[in-house]
Amino acid sequence: MSYDIIIKNGLYFDGTGTPGVRRHIGIRNGRIDVLSLSPLNEDGCPEVIDAEGKWITPGFLEIHSHYDAEVIAAPALKESVRHGVTTVTIGSCSISMVLAEPEDCSDLFTRVEAVPREYVLPILQEKKTWRDASGYRAFYDQLPLGPNVNSFLGHSELRVAVMGLERATSRVKPTETEMRRMEQLLEEALDAGCIGLSVMTTRLDKMDGDRAWSSPLPSTFASWKEFSRLFAILRRRGAVLQGAPNAVTKVNVFAFLWQAHGWFRKPLKCTMLTALDLKSQPLLHRFTRLSGWLANKVLRGHFRWQTLPAPFTLRLEGLNVNAFEEFGAGEILRNIKDPDELYAKVKEPEFRALFKKQVKAILTKGLWHRDFSDCWVTECPDPAMVGKNFKQLGQARGLDAVDAYFELACQYREELKWTTCYGNEREPIMRKLLASPWTHPGFADSGAHLRSIAQYNFPLRFLKYVRDAELAGEPFMELGQAVRRCSGELADFIGVDAGYIRVGDRADLVLINPAGLDETLDELHEAPMEVLGLERVVKRNDAAVELTLINGRIAYRRGLEYPDELGKVQQYGCFLPSREVLPRYQPVAQPSHIAPA
Repeated sequence: MSYDIIIKNGLYFDGTGTPGVRRHIGIRNGRIDVLSLSPLNEDGCPEVIDAEGKWITPGFLEIHSHYDAEVIAAPALKESVRHGVTTVTIGSCSISMVLAEPEDCSDLFTRVEAVPREYVLPILQEKKTWRDASGYRAFYDQLPLGPNVNSFLGHSELRVAVMGLERATSRVKPTETEMRRMEQLLEEALDAGCIGLSVMTTRLDKMDGDRAWSSPLPSTFASWKEFSRLFAILRRRGAVLQGAPNAVTKVNVFAFLWQAHGWFRKPLKCTMLTALDLKSQPLLHRFTRLSGWLANKVLRGHFRWQTLPAPFTLRLEGLNVNAFEEFGAGEILRNIKDPDELYAKVKEPEFRALFKKQVKAILTKGLWHRDFSDCWVTECPDPAMVGKNFKQLGQARGLDAVDAYFELACQYREELKWTTCYGNEREPIMRKLLASPWTHPGFADSGAHLRSIAQYNFPLRFLKYVRDAELAGEPFMELGQAVRRCSGELADFIGVDAGYIRVGDRADLVLINPAGLDETLDELHEAPMEVLGLERVVKRNDAAVELTLINGRIAYRRGLEYPDELGKVQQYGCFLPSREVLPRYQPVAQPSHIAPA
């Protein structure tokens, strides 16, 4: 019998962490049919790929995306596929599209994830016909997906679906009837294949729309008693909790650690945001690694921090800066809807004085370092500004750096494009974070922050760290282990059928040219989004990925890009239900001395 595809002569990694070995791979009917030491018979095979000098790895997983809206409109998710991602997780950070009305889902999602409401809301109004978890699953089972998809149920959406938007974004506690309804809906979501629940406790992310504009997300209004009742279901059924502690105070991270503990009980599987080497908090990486050790070794939990395996660089426009939410004066700007009013506000002397005072405050620092000498103009109608930071531009005008920024923003608005790096620039620290057993590569936020974050190629950046260290004679991780960290390890943690290349496995794999893992992985570009007609920022390096296979079909090939049917027919990805979530009702084990009836 002939194969559908043969990939020969490649250095093969199976996703288990073992070193790469030379193998010839035969693919038939979407599955790995053979892994051979010797060359395969190529007679009748329509696609023979010579992988000499290349790596063959399992398709990568992205366990923290915000593709919830994009996948409904453009299910191919091409920007991730071209970088070797074959499985994505949606429903993160308490925001999902499982239960609530289209307008509710839009208002939860669009401002937080910086995707224009005028694009998202019409899509949901047209296509979101389901109102329960079984309908959600049925929709994805018929959607012509590019990569595979798995999903959390978002706690903010759950609250809105049960309590209504107004009550869900207030200090009103759910009634006992509402609490039981939330528990029931969570059980139903797990029954339908969701991998768990996502929550949010940082109040920096705000609602869109006219009904609850600028309110923190509903999940942030929940008490720990409410969380605990829902977490008990996750623990009982072996599901995953995804969450984020308070980004400013960080005190409630200890509450999450306690929820995760496994002393005299089943541990709660937790994946949390986020382990970064921030410029604003240069010792944070020590705390995240130490807390991971505490949670897993001392408290006997099953706890991981998500980390970004790349410099955390943002591209920003005018006054559109999410990090302004981290302090009062910045929050005032973020709460102003009208652009003319927004730019008028920063001209007020009293406001500028308040902004300057608070931007220097130490105790309120979150992700952003707030150093305007580390904020660089990349595009501007005046080319003389490009390549300079706001401190330099201020000195040339006799202005404070903040004043220089405000003046230029008022003059050019969104035509003033600038960039800054929040962190992850210290190579030795990044190696420690990536090698830590208490971290997972994630936090790419694909499908969100279209104009500012571009981490779609994060698995390639992970492999670059490992390969660069090896070439420099300073290895900190075996290459096979690095591949596992981006594939099989993530699949095992969230409990989905992905991340491996073994005989019988679905043929989701990537062919990588290691010579393409170079500095161009960090270059920012703009690219159009399919169907939506928007432009997004990307880091696109096409020298690394030769091709991506999903379900045994070529979904991307360098130079030829994508097949016409990707995102149009059901031949590629599918919805991946959790394989580890236990049934809601389990039979009670009978004592061994009692014979069954």
